[in-house]
Amino acid sequence: MEAKKNKMSILMLPWLAHGHISPFLELAKKLTNRNFHIYMCSTPINLSSIKKNITKKYFESIELVEFHLPSLPNLPPHYHTTNGLPPHLMNTLKTAFENASPNFSKILQTLNPDLVIYDFNQPWAAESASSVNIPAVQFLTFGAAVVSLAIHMFEDTEDKFPFPEIYLHEYEMLSLKEAVKEAPGNKYSFDEAIRLSRDIVLVKTCRDFEGKYVDYLSNLVSKKIVPVGSLVQESIARDDNDEEIMQWLDKKEKGLTVFVSFGSEYFLSKEDIFVVARGLELSKVNFIWVIRFSQGERISIQDALPEGYLERVGERGMVIEGWAPQAMILQHPSIGGFVSHCGWSSFMESMKFGVPIIAMPMHIDQPMNARLVEYIRMGVEAARDENGKLQSEEIANTIRKVLVEESGEDVRNKAKELSGKMNAKGDEEIDGVVEELMALCSNK
Repeated sequence: MEAKKNKMSILMLPWLAHGHISPFLELAKKLTNRNFHIYMCSTPINLSSIKKNITKKYFESIELVEFHLPSLPNLPPHYHTTNGLPPHLMNTLKTAFENASPNFSKILQTLNPDLVIYDFNQPWAAESASSVNIPAVQFLTFGAAVVSLAIHMFEDTEDKFPFPEIYLHEYEMLSLKEAVKEAPGNKYSFDEAIRLSRDIVLVKTCRDFEGKYVDYLSNLVSKKIVPVGSLVQESIARDDNDEEIMQWLDKKEKGLTVFVSFGSEYFLSKEDIFVVARGLELSKVNFIWVIRFSQGERISIQDALPEGYLERVGERGMVIEGWAPQAMILQHPSIGGFVSHCGWSSFMESMKFGVPIIAMPMHIDQPMNARLVEYIRMGVEAARDENGKLQSEEIANTIRKVLVEESGEDVRNKAKELSGKMNAKGDEEIDGVVEELMALCSNK
C-alpha cells in the first residue's frame, strides 16, 4: 500500500470499444513503468476481455474498476460493449454510457485520483472531474489527420482543408454526416470534450508521419497536442488455437500470404463477404481471413461463403471465425500484406511490423486513414465503384500489386522503412507525455 501512496494515480475511462480500450490499456502499461498507478474503468464485459492482457507484471499497478450502465430491456450487460453488438443498438449503448455519468461521479469520489484521462464524446467525464477539482485530459485514439479534417468539416468555414491528400468521396461524406447526425449529442459533445481537456490533448500518433497534422490540430483547438506513440499491444502467450494458425503459416513461403481482417466492430454484409471471397480467390495468393458476425447472428462460416469456396481454395486459404491473434500473425515472416479496414490500431500495428496495407475502409475515420496509408506510401487502396461498392477484380489486383508485382516494390520497401523508424524511437513520445501529466498532477 505504501508504494501505491507514493505514486500519482490516474483514472482512465475509454469508450466501450476494443479499438479504444486497447490503446488506453497500452498507455496505462507505459505509465505504470514510470511510477503511475492506473485505475482502468469500464463495463464488466469489457474488463473481463482485457484481463488476460494484464500480465503479472502489472497486477499491482493497474486496477480494474467496474462501471455499470443503466439496465435496459434491449441492452442486457453482455451488450455493454461494441464487440459483437448488433449495429441497431449502437446509439442505445452510447446513450446508456452517457446516462451512467452519476456512477462515474461516485467512482471519482471514492478513488479520488490525481488525474482523469477520458475518451472522445465524453464531456460529462471532464465535467465530473472538474466538479471535484481533478484535472482531466482527453486521449484521442484516432489520428491527427482524421481529427483535424473532422473538425474542419463541421465548422462553418469556406476555407479548404490545407491537406488535399486527406479527403472523402461523396458517398463517404454522406455516410460520415449520417453517423454524426444519429449519434447522441451530435458533433457538439466532441467539440465540448476537446474544449474541456486541461491544457493538452493526447493523441495516439507519431510526429514522424503526422507532424503537420498535429500542428494544424493544435491551431484548430488552441491546445498543445501531445503524441503518445503507436501503443501497439504487447504480444501475449500463445494458446492451442494460435499454434494451429502459426503452424499453417509456417508452411507458407516468405511474404506471400495476406492477412484479412476488418476489425472487431465491423461486420461485412453477405454481399461484401462474397465480393471479398472472390477477390481473394482471384488473387491466387495464400490468405488467412478472420470473419466476424454480430452476437446472436446464427450463421456458420460455410453458409456465409460462396458454395464450395473452402474446397476450391483448399490449403491456400484459412478462414477463422471471431478472433485471431492479429499482432502475432502480422509478425510472421510469411505475411506480406494486410487487407485492412484501416482502423487506427490496425494501421499502427501494420506500420510497427512493416506489413504493407491493402486498404479497404468501411466507415467513420477509416476512409481518411486509407488516404494517409497511400500518401505515406505504406500501402494501396482497393478502388470501389462510383457508388462505393467493393469490386473483386480490384481487390485481387491490389493484393497482387502489394505482395508480388514489381510495381509494388516501393510500397514493400516503404513499409519496412517506416517500421524501422518507429521501432528505433522506442518510448520517446511517452517521456513527453509523462512530463505533461506530472505537471498537471502537481498543480492539482
